[in-house]
Amino acid sequence: MPIPQNYSTPVRMLAKDKAFNQLQHWIIDGTLKPGEKILDTEISKALGISRTPIREALQLLEVQGFIEMHPGKETRVTMIKKEDVLKIYPPLAALQALAAEEAARIIMPEQIEELKTMTSRYEQLIEKGEQFRTMACDEEFHNYIIETADNPYISDFSSILQLHIRRFKYVFLKSDGMVVRESLKEHKALIQAFADHDSETASAVMKQNWLRPMNEVYKALTGEEGRQK
Repeated sequence: MPIPQNYSTPVRMLAKDKAFNQLQHWIIDGTLKPGEKILDTEISKALGISRTPIREALQLLEVQGFIEMHPGKETRVTMIKKEDVLKIYPPLAALQALAAEEAARIIMPEQIEELKTMTSRYEQLIEKGEQFRTMACDEEFHNYIIETADNPYISDFSSILQLHIRRFKYVFLKSDGMVVRESLKEHKALIQAFADHDSETASAVMKQNWLRPMNEVYKALTGEEGRQK
């Protein structure tokens, strides 16, 4: 199991939290690949902490659905299944659409300008082909809208779903330029809907912004399964 040696984590964290955050990051960005076996002895050595907090972190990751633990046998990163795509994207799309609808009613001019700045940066990153920074900028855009909506329930319920969505993005959408260009158009349409305080349009565009990539990810996974047979 390849473990990077040059990772960085925040200081003054509990050992369990340090292990949890780092393992979650490695799973999401594909460092630990779907189906890969996780050895707590190697993780312990790589992170410089004892095996007990490693095991506690693994239990939390199992609850989130990132790993599968078989006591006395093995622990592995969960596989990414095409069926999961159709279960995770729609509820997140609904939550994000609700956030856009609420944000459109209360958004301020300076917040719209901030979204424009983010979208300009997003476009520049697309042109440069910097996939990972493009994904991060896209998440920043959506998180800002959720913050603007000022509904903690939307934020809380969205957060765990977004972790799994991020995993799909890193593994399957790294080089799909068409997907991000369509997303850019939708970002601009969202900004216009916010400027018009058009809640209905904002909701519809936001929902499309999530359901369109859902179809792309599903097709990618279907193709991946076909190649493995």
